[in-house]
This record gives sequence, structure tokens and C-alpha cells, in this order.
Amino acid sequence: MAKRHPKTQKLQTKLPEFVVVTFTEDMDQAKNYETLLKSNDIPANIREESEESEDAKGIAVMVPEDFLDEAHVIIESQDAYDDFYDLALEEEDEGDFDGDVFGDDF
Repeated sequence: MAKRHPKTQKLQTKLPEFVVVTFTEDMDQAKNYETLLKSNDIPANIREESEESEDAKGIAVMVPEDFLDEAHVIIESQDAYDDFYDLALEEEDEGDFDGDVFGDDF
């Protein structure tokens, strides 16, 4: 419920406090996570950490605190999915399929 400011008597609405769900090293990855979260009905913002900050870790993807746990699950699921297909593609590239494997019988 909105509260009235004591001096101005105007309604105040509490905005959700955004917290960091993950850090990325590049803007493309941050935008991918933002899109992924928004497609799952989770509000998300991107904030670049300044290099002057001691805690600078890259680009922060932020969500409202109430959505933090759900956002972690979604991002981890996407990362596991990406890792699975990266591994499958690596194994496929390692194979030597030059056409002579089956011989002339087929």
C-alpha cells in the first residue's frame, strides 16, 4: 500500500530494490541474460560497474530482490543447456568422418 510523505502529503510508492543476480564480462552476454529473464516475466536491468570501484567485476545483471532465487534458477538452467550443446559440438568436431568409415558396402 502506498504511504503519504509526511511533509508533502504526496503518495509514495515503494520501488523494488534491485540486486545483482550475476556479473558478465561482456555486454552481449548481459543483454542475453536480460532478455532471458524478461521473457520469463522477471524485471531485469543492466548496470556497468565502473573500473574505479574496488569490487568491479564487469557488467551486473540486476533483478528485484523478490525475484532473485527464480532468476538464479533460470540463468543456471540456461548455462547448463549451453554447456551441454557446447560439449556435444566439441565431441562432434573431434570425430573423423571422412566418408571411409562405412566402406563400400553401403
